[in-house]
Amino acid sequence: MSTLYEELNRVATYEYTEDDVREIEKLHDEIRQLKKQRNAVIVAHNYYRPEILKVADFVGDSLELALMASKVQEADVIEFCGVHFMAETAKIVNPSKTVLLPNLMAGCQLADSAPAEDLAARIEELKRDDPDLAVVSYVNTTAAVKALSDIIVTSANAAKVVRTLPNKNILFVPDKNLARHVADQVPEKNIIPWEGYCYVHQQITPEEISRIRQADPELEILVHPECRPDVAKLADAVLSTSGMVRWAKERPASRFLVVTECGLSDRLAMEVPDKTFLKGCKLCAFMKVTTLEDVRDSLLHMQYEMDVPEEIRVPAERALRRMFDVVG
Repeated sequence: MSTLYEELNRVATYEYTEDDVREIEKLHDEIRQLKKQRNAVIVAHNYYRPEILKVADFVGDSLELALMASKVQEADVIEFCGVHFMAETAKIVNPSKTVLLPNLMAGCQLADSAPAEDLAARIEELKRDDPDLAVVSYVNTTAAVKALSDIIVTSANAAKVVRTLPNKNILFVPDKNLARHVADQVPEKNIIPWEGYCYVHQQITPEEISRIRQADPELEILVHPECRPDVAKLADAVLSTSGMVRWAKERPASRFLVVTECGLSDRLAMEVPDKTFLKGCKLCAFMKVTTLEDVRDSLLHMQYEMDVPEEIRVPAERALRRMFDVVG
């Protein structure tokens, strides 16, 4: 059995045969050759399939990937193994680079819950009463929504960023659960939530988490802030995915319940093999739609290229750079 076979089968989401692994290794070789030919880097979100994470140059959460994309220097091509808004974000901060999304079906229901035209109307309505209203948008939004925003946040830095704003009233777009988490952390602000949510995190219930806790009281429970408030209340820590990775690596505990999209448990199972990661999670169909073949074909055929019009890209970049200035 190959090392890759053993490593992939430490994760619980998928089962890999030896034939699967031979095909994966073949595709990895093809992808590495294409990366050299295209002078490309591959970045991948934590929630992606583990065989894709293994061939990526960088793996992280939305903040880490946005920061990394903003600092790409030598590569001509960024292949973004994420969803549409993430690839758009890479293009926003790298207008001279070719940014590829391997599969156009990799969208985001949360981002789609805040159409730019609806946001523009809501901003106009609220600013009639408070011209000093600040519009804070989660990175899980389209480029057009980012362009309407004063500043962008991620789940890792949302409370920190909001705390720095001089504005009292904050329209927080689009995730209502993250908005409520921020409101709890920054009570001096008036957070006005957009009524969107991530369908993956929303379907996780407190009953599921409580049942697992009762069966294994020694578990440390890590919950993503996109989860419902009644789920977050059961957590030992409410953390972004990057925060969960750090917590699991640094804490002395050996058993964790990771309450987010299941791909993060796959990553943790590979990176921290001496600890156990149970899954209080759901799968995201959008994150899992991309295959290793898609990654190969994207580089082979230079598909599918992201394009953000300058009239949207420039104000969207301004909002993103303002976040980068806050978080360093």
